[in-house]
This record gives sequence, C-alpha cells and structure tokens, in this order.
Amino acid sequence: MWIERDISSLIETVNAERPALLLTGARQTGKSSLLNHLFPDHPYVSLDVPLAAKQASEGGQFFLSSHGTPLIIDEIQYAPELFRQIKIQIDQHRQLTGQFIMTGSQKFSLMKGVSESLAGRVAILNLQSLSATELMRHFKSELSAAQVLEWLVRGGYPEVYEHDLDYHRFFGDYVATYIERDVRQILNIRHVREFDQFMRLLAIRSGQIFSMSRIATEVGVSAHTIKSWISVLEASNIIYLLKPYYQNFGKRIIKSPKLYFLDTGLLCYLANIQSAEMLGNNPLLGAFFETYAFGQLLRSLHNQGKADEIYYFRDKDGREIDFLIPEGNLVNLYECKWHDESGNVPKNVKKVVDIFGEENIHQITTITTTAKKVRISAQFSVSNVVEL
Repeated sequence: MWIERDISSLIETVNAERPALLLTGARQTGKSSLLNHLFPDHPYVSLDVPLAAKQASEGGQFFLSSHGTPLIIDEIQYAPELFRQIKIQIDQHRQLTGQFIMTGSQKFSLMKGVSESLAGRVAILNLQSLSATELMRHFKSELSAAQVLEWLVRGGYPEVYEHDLDYHRFFGDYVATYIERDVRQILNIRHVREFDQFMRLLAIRSGQIFSMSRIATEVGVSAHTIKSWISVLEASNIIYLLKPYYQNFGKRIIKSPKLYFLDTGLLCYLANIQSAEMLGNNPLLGAFFETYAFGQLLRSLHNQGKADEIYYFRDKDGREIDFLIPEGNLVNLYECKWHDESGNVPKNVKKVVDIFGEENIHQITTITTTAKKVRISAQFSVSNVVEL
C-alpha cells in the first residue's frame, strides 16, 4: 500500500533545477521510501550500514565514482566527510541537475556539513510524518472529531498505516530503536532512566511554554544536561521549539519558546494515552489538539517548500494567540479550540486584535472540530474561518 505524499511534486521540481537535494526529517517519516518511489531507476546507497559509511568517510572520491550519478544517498549524516567530495563533483559539472539526492534524520551534523561545503549548491526540504490531508485523500474519509482523535493517537508514521501495525507497540520500538539509540550515540547518555522520565515530562508539556529549569528540577539533572537533550531532540525532528512573536512590542512580551512534539502518536505514547477514547476524556486533549494543529500547519508549509515562519504571541498580561503567521506587512492569527460552534472571534483573540490593530490583521482562523461550517484548506485540516 502506497500513500501519496504532498511534497512529491516539489521534490521532482527541485531535483530538476538544482545539482543536489537534501531531504531531512525524523526517522521513519518515509524519506528513503519516497525517494525510491519517485526515482526508481536511481542507484541507492544507505550509510546506515556501517561498512558503507566507513567507505564514504575514508574514500569519498572513490565511493562517489564507483556509484556514479544520479545517486540517492540515505542517512548521509553518518559520513559528513562526503560533503566535500560531493562539492568537488558538483563544481566539475555545475550545469548538471539532479546529481545527488540525500536524506538525513539528524540536522545537527547535517547542517554543519551543508553550510561549510554545499552552500548555494543544495536545496533543503523537510519531510514530516503523514498529514491529515494525505490520510484523508488515501482513505477517502471525512474529517470528524472522532477521526481527528484516532489519527492524533495513531500519529502519522507511514509504516503504521501501510502495515496496520499496533501503534502503541510501534512507538515503544521506535523509542528504543531510534530515539534512544541515536541520542545515546551522540551524547553518550548514562542516565537512561532520567532520560526516559525527561521525555515523558516533555510530552505532558507539549503546547506549553518551555521552562528548562523546571524540567531540570523535576528530572534531577542539571539545566545544562536538559539543554543538550533538548537540542538533540529538536535537531532529530522529534520536537519543535516555537518562537514568540515580539516585534515592536517592548519588554512585556513573553520571550520563552513553546514546545511541541512533531508527531502526536509518539506524543500520546509518551503520555501513556493508548486509545482515542482515553484521549477524548483526558485533560490534555486541548493541548494535544493544539499540537496536532501546529503539526498540520508546519506540514503544509514544508510541503510547499516554505520557511517555518510560524510564531505564537503572549504578553505578561495574559493576552495570547496560539499561532501567528506574517503575510507581508500583515499577520494571520490562528486559535485552536476543540469545541467551538459559535462562529465568532474568541474573546482572547479580540484582546490580541486590540494590540495589533485591525488594519494589520489579514485573517483570523479558529481551528476546531465542531465548527458549523467546516473547511478543508491548504493550511489546516479543520478550520472555521472568521474574517475581520
């Protein structure tokens, strides 16, 4: 069973225009499967295989010449030395496009190699796990509140749907096989039990303003340790730190980031929520729905090749909006509410409107599962649009 990905046409377009393409994303989001599906005749090599990574690191020129181009290189972060040889080959044949298509699940080593060796030569795209739009199209389903709950708990990793896996067991294996292995490899973590506790504490704080010192106190490790753990999870595309929007609003704006998990299935697993029914009766539902909405918005931007220009707004008087997206000199405001049948601008949003001024707001969107008029849009799966 193949589930079509919205980013496919963008990948094909960019590959035809640039000499190299780098597709990043968390493990198991379907990067290598997608590239092999789009380019079935391209030679493929995975550096997840230790011997291949060793050959690429120690003999990059021979490695590339033996495989030729075009070439798909999977998990290139395991041989960052290869970037220099790729640069040399691109510069020798600069007029050629589609020479190298690379994937990587660890941005922390990838970005350094790209910035030092392939600046101006490579296009970088991001692949998240499946979006609600992709699942709706594949399963030909309507997006009801019940369906949102189900997909929220199951998450978006393609393998869960392609093989109809027990998703709770899948995420248990995912944490053990991928997250803990990768994190331990990078940081040489010795506090395994504390790290597991740290992950679960993060889960119940998804959608909230992140306090590093508070987490450090609860886990019982230093703030420096928490900072290093956060940086790895963020760079591994497991979590996202959403920056506040505080342009020209002085010192009364909250400037700490909000934390979101990028896949709600993993989020629910870490929070020990095992079914849609459990989530529907859980006090975390609102925050997890907000996490889900954020993920859909981010997927839409990434699938269009757009930058992550999403923010939240909150001042010290408690006036806040869940998401803010600039559009030229204007802003779009987005508020998440699991239940909202009013069709009116929420009261808290009106307070934010007073701060920005109506003339500076392009659109206000309430994201809800109970809207009187539900719209499926390019940006969100479920939205009740209220314009000023």
